[in-house]
Amino acid sequence: MNNDIRSYSKEQLRDYFVNKGQQAFRGNQVYEWLWKKSAHTFDEMTNLSKETRTFLDEHFVINHIAVDDMQRSSDGTVKNAVKLFDGLVVESVMIPTDSRTTACVSSQVGCAMGCTFCATARLKKQRNLNPDEIYDQVVAINRESELYHGHKLSNIVFMGMGEPLLNYENVMKSIDMMTSDEGLGMSPRRITLSTVGIPKMIKRMADENVRFNLAVSLHSAIDSVRSSMMPVNESSNLNDLMKSLQYWHNKTGNRITFEYIVWKDINDNQEAIDALVAYCKRVPAKVNLIEYNPIDDGEFQQADPKMTDKYVFELERNNIIVNVRRSRGKDIDAACGQLANKS
Repeated sequence: MNNDIRSYSKEQLRDYFVNKGQQAFRGNQVYEWLWKKSAHTFDEMTNLSKETRTFLDEHFVINHIAVDDMQRSSDGTVKNAVKLFDGLVVESVMIPTDSRTTACVSSQVGCAMGCTFCATARLKKQRNLNPDEIYDQVVAINRESELYHGHKLSNIVFMGMGEPLLNYENVMKSIDMMTSDEGLGMSPRRITLSTVGIPKMIKRMADENVRFNLAVSLHSAIDSVRSSMMPVNESSNLNDLMKSLQYWHNKTGNRITFEYIVWKDINDNQEAIDALVAYCKRVPAKVNLIEYNPIDDGEFQQADPKMTDKYVFELERNNIIVNVRRSRGKDIDAACGQLANKS
């Protein structure tokens, strides 16, 4: 039996209890335990009678995650190896600073996008995560933040394993629960979804008036270079991507964040810088220059820091917001692009 009770809406739970001759408000109580209180067993639902809890136990399961292994970095970053109900494992990361804590969560087991610089791409996609499995990663990191840092989680980024827009329905449901007062009650402005850039799905998000932030893994604004690293660019090139981003901005009013790594002998040249500046001028955007984190084979290497400085100079000279992001958790393979279930 795998009748996952968290696949039921509140209304469905209310109807279920009514059909069993019980009062509808029991469904409200169970729903609150499942989401707001993140109960993992029916026995935790102490305002239900023993008979009701036994009844639920006989008819439903709660497919909760378990943190199978937790590694702490020297910089305070925590990586969780998260075991799912079917034994598969994904990784999520807690990234703390003095003033806030960010949860980096996964949306798929493995990834089908094939980006050559990313360790997760080598795992191949095995399945999508359910909404509750994504939600549970955030709950676990929130608890760790309170335990180790004395404050709640402040931000969520979909930058872990998988391509969120290829698990669209489940990712959107998980965000609905994260932002709902019946769930975690987080502001959507504190959530960022990162994608390789799938134009059709970006337009769909815009049409659905989502209120969270959008980041695009760009890494080159030259089609031939980007296609050599990111197969998605062959089916949806930079111009297709830009049209969807302009559509997004027109619908939401939100600027886009471009994530960009500068690699030696790939995009560490003036042509690459000029292309990025020109691309950023086509839609309100900011650029996060991300430190590269090696994935063992040495095919990609971090460019000379002077080249990163040159990117910053040229972007700022053209009034484009740019931040240089130093990687966290490299010593435990928890940094950007390193999530590969080595544990």
